[in-house]
This record gives sequence, structure tokens and C-alpha cells, in this order.
Amino acid sequence: MSEREEKLAIVEVVNNWALWRDAGDWERFRTVWHDDGWMTATWFQGPAEKFIEASRAGFEKGVNILHFLGGTSVDLAGERAIAQTKMTIGQRGEVDGVLVDVVCIGRFYDFFAKRGGRWAIVRRQPIYEKDRMDPVDPAARLALDAQLLARFPEGYRHLAYLQTKLGFTVKLDLPQLKGPAVETLYAQGRAWLAGAPSAFPDTHL
Repeated sequence: MSEREEKLAIVEVVNNWALWRDAGDWERFRTVWHDDGWMTATWFQGPAEKFIEASRAGFEKGVNILHFLGGTSVDLAGERAIAQTKMTIGQRGEVDGVLVDVVCIGRFYDFFAKRGGRWAIVRRQPIYEKDRMDPVDPAARLALDAQLLARFPEGYRHLAYLQTKLGFTVKLDLPQLKGPAVETLYAQGRAWLAGAPSAFPDTHL
């Protein structure tokens, strides 16, 4: 395959991730990961297979988390790649009896490998850039707990607020647009392309 064809194959996997996960097409969703795939999100950190199980359980209970994708940039190094994709995470749920939509804008930062002729994700790490919360009913009145809101990082503050209200435990040190966490992630990506033995920091387990 040409370099262009390799990159297009990677972009197809990125697109399939969002379509199949949000549609609840779990068997096909499983194919976007390698067996050692790892997923990090605000509410989940662990092996891809457990992420699939957790996503399916949430889907069946009515948890409403959807994704919309923008452009993708791929850095290719032989049978490894880093793909960055502009994305929006949208979640609907109730905050103190008020139905709200939270929209979080960011990027998917994906560590890819080609094994057995197949590109798939080894590690997915979202980068959270900014977010907002709106009542679904514009006439509804929503008063947020300022102290609780201030506990959460700026890039995903409202998403974390909603998820906490819904009973999720949210990770508080995830990469944002700027700062040490995202710089560390970029360094790990460069190392992956340069042949590092693992896509993960030592602390991922």
C-alpha cells in the first residue's frame, strides 16, 4: 500500500470507532482495537474489551454519550502511527432534575499499529479542550454548585460535573489543550513512532 492508502485505512478505523460505538454495533466495534488495546476516558480507564462491556451496559441503561468527528491528521512510521482527530463528545443527562446537554470539544489521540496486515488502535487518549452545558429546555433554570464545578479541570469541567452527578467517578488529570499532561502525551506519541516498546506510560496499569 502507498502511504496515502495506509493513512486512509487508519482514518477509516477512526471513523468506524465513532459510528459503531454510538450505534451499539459492538461486534464490529471490537474490530477497531488490537487485543491489547487500552481506552482512557473521563469515566473509564482500562482494556478495550472492558470498555466495550462498560459502553454496552451503559447503552442498554440509556446512558447518552455520542461523538462527532472532524478532520484527522496521521503521522506514519512504518507499521506504527499516531492519529489525531478533532472531535466533539456530547452527553445528555439530568442535573438536579434539569435535563441538560454537555458538549466537549477536543481531539482523539490514537496510537495505531499494523499487525497481520490490519491497522487497529493500541491506545486511545482523548484531549479535552473546552466544554459547555445547556438546558435542553431553554426556559429551564439551572444553578450549578460552584464549589463542585471548580473541582474539575477547565477543559472538561462541565462534562465532569454532569458525569459526577450521574454517579460516575471522573479522572481529574487528563490531557487538555495545554499543560504538562498533554506535553507528556505528545512525548509518548513521539516515542511510539520512534520504536518504543510500549504505547503506554509505566503507570497505565
